[in-house]
Amino acid sequence: MTLTTADIRDALSTVEDPDLHKDLVTLNMVKDIRLGGDSVRVVIELTTPACPMKDKIRGDIEAAIAAKAASRGLELSLVEVDFTADVRRPNEKVREQSTPLPGVRHVIAVGAGKGGVGKSSVAVALAVGLARFGARVGLLDGDIYGPSAPTMLGLDQIGTAARGNMLIPFEVHGIKAMTIGKLVDPDKALIWRGPMAHGAFKQLAVQTDWGDLDYLIVDLPPGTGDVPLTLAQLLPLTGAIIVCTPQQVAQDDARRAVRMFQQLGVEVLGVVENMSYFLGDDGKEYDLFGRGGAEIMAQTMGLPCLGSIPIHTDLRANCDAGTPLKNWDNPRLAASLDRFVQNAASQISIASMQQVAAAPTLTVR
Repeated sequence: MTLTTADIRDALSTVEDPDLHKDLVTLNMVKDIRLGGDSVRVVIELTTPACPMKDKIRGDIEAAIAAKAASRGLELSLVEVDFTADVRRPNEKVREQSTPLPGVRHVIAVGAGKGGVGKSSVAVALAVGLARFGARVGLLDGDIYGPSAPTMLGLDQIGTAARGNMLIPFEVHGIKAMTIGKLVDPDKALIWRGPMAHGAFKQLAVQTDWGDLDYLIVDLPPGTGDVPLTLAQLLPLTGAIIVCTPQQVAQDDARRAVRMFQQLGVEVLGVVENMSYFLGDDGKEYDLFGRGGAEIMAQTMGLPCLGSIPIHTDLRANCDAGTPLKNWDNPRLAASLDRFVQNAASQISIASMQQVAAAPTLTVR
């Protein structure tokens, strides 16, 4: 019996980067594996050539590979670990490669540091709002643990379709949409480890026939887990929008989400304050959660505040009914949504121009 490349990769999937707290395989740091008799050589790509944890990573790799060999009844004479370094952040690398979605002009992530802040309702409002202004828009429900699009877009009675190995997106409310919620039993708990979540999200993103889009809005799971990392490694993002409610506890988690995207090389386009205030039937505004907290957080981090969206019974009712376009039937609610959508579109344009200006050019004479 001999070790295989798959055995070594399986062993390396148990070794975590001490700083990022994710395994080397998930982080795409394993660049080469070579087997020769009773010796193994692996090449690991670090994020910095001066990584202070290099020796620990080396020791963990050697131990993991030796343990895998022992489980096969083998003993290795040599485990060689070579390190390289690529100082580009994950999404910077992706932007220099060919995109798997050539028909999509802008990919926009909508994220949040914690659940319960209305991230999905904001993502739906952004997608539908951009479409109302004449853009071609897709919405990818990337919250694979708790997909909300089937309810918020009213997809319950619409069947799924495929062409070959490509999923056909749902066309509703002026947008195209895809969600894992229409591909699994709606009552099934999606208990997935990192690699399964990575695979499911990748399939939804690149095996959906999006066609030509001006914007693909990606509704991410809350927090700083595997799916945002997968997205940053998969698609060239124009930027990310962070959803936050006014409370301090929400701000603390939103800051972590901002830092995560920045570490991944994704520009943060701005922060939107959701549930900013309660708009009552009497026409009065009530600051239930301390209005303006998310705006202050954005200012302290040097980020634009893209707008404030109120708590409104129409917004809740239309999300539950799967009729997002009806949010624009209420003039005051429509004004706050349009302000957010227009500010977001402006920041997307600015980020796009800056990225084009920063891209290297080659002149052939």
